[in-house]
Amino acid sequence: MRSRLSRLAFFVAAVLAATLVVAAPRQVPLSELFPSPAQTKSAVVINKVLERFHYRKVDLDPAFAQDVLDNYLEALDPSRSFFLARDVDRFKGGAKRLDEGLRRGELDLAFDVFRVYRMRVDERVIYAESLLKGPFDFDRDETYRLDSPDAAWAKDSAELDEIWRRRVKNDFLTLRLADKTDDEIRERLSERYQGLVRRTHQFDGNDVFQTFMNAYTQTLEPHTSYMSPSTSENFDISMKLSLEGIGAVLRADNEYTVIQSTVPGGPARESGQVQTGDRIVGVAQGLDGAIEDVVGWRLQDVVDKIRGPKGSVVRLQLLPKSAATNGGVREVAIVRNEIKLEDQAAKAQVLDQLDNAPGMRIGVIEIPAFYRDFQAEGSGDRDFRSTTRDVRQLLDELVLKGVDGIVIDLRGNGGGSLAEATSLTGLFIDTGPVVQVKDAFGKIEVETDPEPGLAYRGPLAVLVDRDSASASEIFAGAIQDYGRGLVIGEPTFGKGTVQTLIDLNRYVPGEQNNLGRLRLTMAEFFRISGGSTQLRGVEPDIRFPTAELMAEHGERSLDNALPWTRIRPAEYKKAGSVSVDLLALQSAERVSKDPGFTMLVERSKLLRDVEAQTHVSLQEKARREEDKRRGSVFKEQQDSYLRARGIAPVDEDDEQVDEDLLDAQREAIARIQVEEAARILADAVLLDRTERPRAVMRD
Repeated sequence: MRSRLSRLAFFVAAVLAATLVVAAPRQVPLSELFPSPAQTKSAVVINKVLERFHYRKVDLDPAFAQDVLDNYLEALDPSRSFFLARDVDRFKGGAKRLDEGLRRGELDLAFDVFRVYRMRVDERVIYAESLLKGPFDFDRDETYRLDSPDAAWAKDSAELDEIWRRRVKNDFLTLRLADKTDDEIRERLSERYQGLVRRTHQFDGNDVFQTFMNAYTQTLEPHTSYMSPSTSENFDISMKLSLEGIGAVLRADNEYTVIQSTVPGGPARESGQVQTGDRIVGVAQGLDGAIEDVVGWRLQDVVDKIRGPKGSVVRLQLLPKSAATNGGVREVAIVRNEIKLEDQAAKAQVLDQLDNAPGMRIGVIEIPAFYRDFQAEGSGDRDFRSTTRDVRQLLDELVLKGVDGIVIDLRGNGGGSLAEATSLTGLFIDTGPVVQVKDAFGKIEVETDPEPGLAYRGPLAVLVDRDSASASEIFAGAIQDYGRGLVIGEPTFGKGTVQTLIDLNRYVPGEQNNLGRLRLTMAEFFRISGGSTQLRGVEPDIRFPTAELMAEHGERSLDNALPWTRIRPAEYKKAGSVSVDLLALQSAERVSKDPGFTMLVERSKLLRDVEAQTHVSLQEKARREEDKRRGSVFKEQQDSYLRARGIAPVDEDDEQVDEDLLDAQREAIARIQVEEAARILADAVLLDRTERPRAVMRD
């Protein structure tokens, strides 16, 4: 089954407005949960803008409208634990003419659905609270169904009661596995369930409208979303406030807030303790503040708890992605800070202890993001920083150090400035096209490196992974198309679309009400060879074994993602050709014996198995044993690798652990892939010296 990331995407966009300008959100009476004239007008404008300007043409027919309703229901009730089958049948009956209603801005169905949802939440929480008063039998052999968007809706209240009996039991057991006492658990779960009621009652008309319109936009395509007036206003305010965070992108996944990614140079990534996929289950202020349970909270409320003054401490309780729901919560203290440009800057190192090429020196340039200091540039600063400028300087330094080849490390680089991707490519080619951009009207523009000459002529490789996206894919794709160097690692993310932010009021002259904003997909990137980077990403010349375990990652995991396609290739002259067969064989032989890659593959398998879980046991003994088994398998592989590197393994959860030893352990793990990329490039250099034509051509 496909990942539900598209639903998560619009649920992120549909959360309530930030509470930056009000101390306590009000409880909204049901009498106010009806569409306003301004929302009706916004819906009409949104539909017209999508039909006219979206890259994927809208076919607003009855089937599409039913998909919109399905996505809306999933946004509100992804676990199918609130609505009854008869509720859904009634909604679908009212949606038979939803396609025509959307064109006219009719929103009665959207608000009707939410009012029923709020009523069902109240009912379920009353029942959940009653369950907390009784005992639980954790010896009984039964399971709990995890988030199941394809499951049937409960036919009656008795079936929902059984779903909730198991849900509350699972919540209770999860906290038991985190070493909480039964009294602590009852208090914490009661607060969690009452918080669900409180937050649901804080949804106002803008929030309902925003959630529904995002169900519409993301049925069309996953990167298009709507921001209500209140969300737009608070977005602007947040950009101006002197509040700092941890440097992480968060998303909502059912009842959890999940780390989607960490920002290069940010406190979360620098801590080494926050990983993609970790779930935030608690937040506390300062070194000794009380932990607040945030399971089931609105995403924006969790964000507001994490942000705060620069230099202050926030503590997070994290449930690791690899732990499923089996406990294993760890606490991390992070000092809030601003993310400075220099923290994201490219940096270089030299690897000169390669076992396959003694005496050879391979330079590595790590580029966390494609950045450009537009503010400094706009103020006339001739020495403003940018990826291209910094990399040019690093190239000069590495050449002076006598490196035999250079690896550009783009792992985890989610993109950034298109202009920087273009100019960076220009450092390694003479001149020519870099990427093609096709808009919604079929017009194609070619981004070109206009400057003749190269900053570096030597052997080159580009290291990518599943999180290399957008501008990273443009650069890697261009290097591959020109035959300028090897692309090594994993297939990239596959983000090949372009978005713009539109103020809806510009289409309604004289409108006094704020109609909100639309983030619109309006173009697509194509490689100079003609194929898009969309969906497929960039396929490496030499794949690491972890690539075989990631079929549903990135854009490929999003519902309604634009398909891969191609256009006419641009006119360009290849800089050379790359022969990879022998290099791939040599690498595969090394990797098969490398305890580091064995560890990475086992970890990938573990995460894949966790993601594939549809049910978990409600037997305490079974859960503890499974948690222990997973932890021991990974730890054995990691310890074996570290000992092979001459590093004494340490326990990251040990509060008394030596930080230097911990840093050495993390650094060793981070170097596994980049060291193999350097070995591959070293093999290519050796092959280049002994055979013709050259394995890695140089300009």
